[in-house]
Order: sequence, then C-alpha cells, then structure tokens
Amino acid sequence: MFFILSKTLSTLLSPFLWVILSWLAFIWVKRPKPKKILLWFSICISLLFSNGYVVGKFVELWEVQGTKSDALKTHDYGIVLSGMFEYHGTLERLSARRGSDRLWQAIHLYHEGKIKKILLSGDSGYIFREGLHEAEQLKQILIEQNIPEVDILIENKSRNTHENALETMKFIKKQGIVANSFLLITSAIHMRRAKACFKKEGLDCATFSTDHYYDASSTFSPNWIVPSAEAFVMWKRMIKEWVGTIMYRLFGFI
Repeated sequence: MFFILSKTLSTLLSPFLWVILSWLAFIWVKRPKPKKILLWFSICISLLFSNGYVVGKFVELWEVQGTKSDALKTHDYGIVLSGMFEYHGTLERLSARRGSDRLWQAIHLYHEGKIKKILLSGDSGYIFREGLHEAEQLKQILIEQNIPEVDILIENKSRNTHENALETMKFIKKQGIVANSFLLITSAIHMRRAKACFKKEGLDCATFSTDHYYDASSTFSPNWIVPSAEAFVMWKRMIKEWVGTIMYRLFGFI
C-alpha cells in the first residue's frame, strides 16, 4: 500500500504542475482582489521554480558530499541501490538514467580494490510497466565488466528505498554474511534518506555518493538565473526527497 501511495503522490510533486494550476486559477477567478493575489502568486512561483541558481543552493545543502576513491578505505561489500535504469520494452534492453553513475562508480571501486564484493539491491519501481528486473539484469552487465560472478550478489525483492534496506538486511542474515564494513553507493541527492533507512534496519554503512548535481568547483554562470525547464525538473527531485524523508519519518522507516 505504501509503495502505491508513494508512487501516486510522486506524480503530484511537480512544481510545473503547480505553476500551471496557479495560472489556470488566475484565469478562472473573476473577483478583482483574489485575481490580483493569484496573479502575483503565479508570477512569484513561476520565477522561483524556473530559477536554477536558487534550487542549486538547496541542492548544495541537501546532497551528501562525495569522497575521492583514493581516500576511501577498503570495504567488504559495496551496496548499490536500484533506480538507475529503465526498461525499453520494444527493444528489450535497459536504458541508463543519470543515476547509473552508481553502477559505473561501483565497477571502478571494485577494480581499484576498494570494495571486495558488490551487492545489487532492487527489482523494479514500476507499478504498471513490465520488463525491468534491475538487480538480475545488472548482474550480467557487471560480469561483462570482468567482475567474477562469485563477487556479485543480488537482492531482487525491494521496490523502494525502505525496502532496499529491509530486504538487504534480510538477505545478509539469510546468507549468513559476516562482514566488517559495508559501503552504501547511491546518488548524492538520495544518500541522506538511504543511509537513514539502512541505519534504521541496523546496518550503519559508510557512504559513497555519486552523480552529484552540485559541484563546488563550478564558476557562476548567468545561465543559472535565466528561467529554464531544467530548474523545474531539479525542484521536483528535491521536493520528492524532502517529502519522501518526511513520509519515511511518519511511517517509522527512518
């Protein structure tokens, strides 16, 4: 039930949708005073949610900072969370999202000797679409990247971050895995909630953040303050994480 609820709620967490509804309300309302309020409200939220600089500052505060691989100690297991790929039904193959950097970095960490084994966690986040079985399908990709099958484990029951943590802990206990250290590998914007979920289930992992949206070395660009569609997308990602964190606290998942 929570899985269905979260996916349904996610579709409503769109600042672009909010802006459209606000302007439609402005057009529909006829009374002068409410109409004036709606006009200024619509202008303000349009400027806010289309501004890349403003959302970038929120991203900077929220993302968990990354670690250079050469500064990382060796860990027994690298836990890579799903949500990186989509499935193209017609072509019958995986299509990478930006979050696939999680897998890319895990491959590098393995070959650099920073993680000894890789545990892929997650099946599919789809409600209606079929074909995606991420952990199982990514296992083959890792094998093709010269990682021995014996060093690849998969947890293929979870569908969201809470279940990633819950099912991974069940898997570790069922397999009798005894390890000194685990490294959690996921997107920087997602790491805060993910780490809290794993800690709640009794696994206090070290973290390795990937696919950062904020880069402190970037110089200011005028494009950051020019209204853009990308800013709406970034706001939606941030709002999803904020609401997700609040909901997880309410349901006792973190």
